[in-house]
This record gives sequence, structure tokens and C-alpha cells, in this order.
Amino acid sequence: MRLVVHQLGAEQRMFWRSREAAIFIFIFPLLLYSLLSSVYSQDITVNGAKVASADFLLAGLFGYGAANTAFAGLAIILVGRRETGTLKRLRATPLPPATYIVAVILSTLVVFAIQAVALLVLGSALFGASMPANVLGFAGAIVLGVVCFAGMGIGAAALIRSADGASAVVNVVLLPMAFLSGSFGPRTDLPRFLKAVADVLPLTYFLDIVNGVYLHGESLFSDLRAVAIVAAWGVAGVVVALRRFSWMPNE
Repeated sequence: MRLVVHQLGAEQRMFWRSREAAIFIFIFPLLLYSLLSSVYSQDITVNGAKVASADFLLAGLFGYGAANTAFAGLAIILVGRRETGTLKRLRATPLPPATYIVAVILSTLVVFAIQAVALLVLGSALFGASMPANVLGFAGAIVLGVVCFAGMGIGAAALIRSADGASAVVNVVLLPMAFLSGSFGPRTDLPRFLKAVADVLPLTYFLDIVNGVYLHGESLFSDLRAVAIVAAWGVAGVVVALRRFSWMPNE
């Protein structure tokens, strides 16, 4: 535990000292929420019910933020460290690999938790957004999202071969997934074939969980199917990482 805490502190210092990481991973969702909330000023109709646009978009940005921080951000960071030889040097130290990975995931959780609080404060102060209807369920959703998307991020890092292409690869996956899953607006008007694609994406089901706990006060486990699908995607990422992840640079 002492090693985990020590490495967690190191991960936090490295993250906040990186301007690129702070802007792309932490600040961008806040800016995106501000822009979307300025465009959508009327209530949004979802499944026949009207929801305040500030609340609906905030729930969507929680989902996008989890995927952006834990999937895209973690994949880019790990690929960059691998290709610069940082992971190779870490592997040669007494620090156990599992301890390092746990510390990295915990650091990601800390970053997203702070981001979630910042989104709540921003939404409430500027756009009149509500607080979570189920606070404990909302906190549980944050942990679930970070852990599962982090598993996908580590799996993606194992498949991406170069640091130069890491950002492009993860954004080609992340941005369409966020659009189709409903992070930036209702997905009810999507064409049928796009809805079919959205129905297999993990972010779709994570947003269902977030909408339930944040908007409707439901239990985190009220939709066990959604929880199982999100968890299954995370496990799939871990399986890929166990088979393909390398601590040695590819190039």
C-alpha cells in the first residue's frame, strides 16, 4: 500500500505538470459543456419526457469525461511512456508492475473525480444544473466508469504501436462513440443503422447508468444489464492487455 500511495503521488505530479494532458484530459470536457449548454437553451425531450438541457448535457459530459480521461488519456500516456523508454526503465526498478498499474488507474480516478466536481460546480453556477439525485450512486458510477474505461485504455495502449499515432487512433474511436452514444445530445433521432452501432458501444450503457443515478435518483445497479455490458468491455480490454501489453518500445 505504501508503494501504491507513493506512486500515486508521483503520477499526480506528472499529470498536473503536463500542460497538454491538463488541457486535453481535464479542461476540454469543461469547455465542451460550456459550449453545448450555450447552444441548447431549451428543455430536451428524451423518451417523451422533458429534461432541462443543462442537466441532460451535464450527464452526457460525465460519460464523455470518463471515456476521455480513462480510455483516451490513459492510452495516450501509456503509449508515450512506452515509446520514450519510461516503462522500460520502470520495469527494471523494484516497483512491481501491478503496483504501477494500480497507481496509474487510481490517479486517473482522482483526476476524473475532480473533473466531475468541477463540472457540477460549473453547471450549477452558470447554467442552473441540478446536483445528482443519488449522490452515492453517482460516486459509484464514477468509479465504475473509470475502472472499466481504464481497462479499455490499457488494452488500446497494447495495440497502438507508435506515440505519434496514439492521439489520432483514440480520437477516431472516442469522438464517434461519444456522438453516437448521446454525450453531446439525444440519440433518439439517429438513423437506424447508427442506433445499431450505438447499441454495442460501452459509452451508451454507461450513459444509461449515469442518467439513472444523476437525473432520476436510481440505484447504481438498477440496470444490471448496462452494468454488466460496461464491465464486460473493461474486462475485454484487460484481456487484450494481458496478451499484448509490452513495457518495451516498439520503435
